[in-house]
Amino acid sequence: MADAAVVIWHNPRCGSSRKALELIRQAGIEPEIVEYLKTPPAPATLRALVARMGIATRELLRSKEAVHAELGLDDPALDEEALVAAMVAHPILINRPVVQTPRGAALCRPPEKVLELLP
Repeated sequence: MADAAVVIWHNPRCGSSRKALELIRQAGIEPEIVEYLKTPPAPATLRALVARMGIATRELLRSKEAVHAELGLDDPALDEEALVAAMVAHPILINRPVVQTPRGAALCRPPEKVLELLP
């Protein structure tokens, strides 16, 4: 049974994401797993996550993806809404893994950063 207090935005193909999930499970927690590539978040969900993390939307943007360049997302004139729309339309642009716990939410790169969030 998942511990709803711990949520991981997970991409099973990502080594960092797999490692963060492993660390959570080693702590005896079965998190809620959000496979955001299969079920992209709503814009409001993504905005709320960014706000909870206390970062700029651009900081959650994965710039290594080809679609990042194709969409011209390096343009500093793009506002937060344009970046959110791009991530919702192309969830591969959401950097991972993001972990949410009662202690906060963070992009867990390196994966060991998840240990700071666990009870």
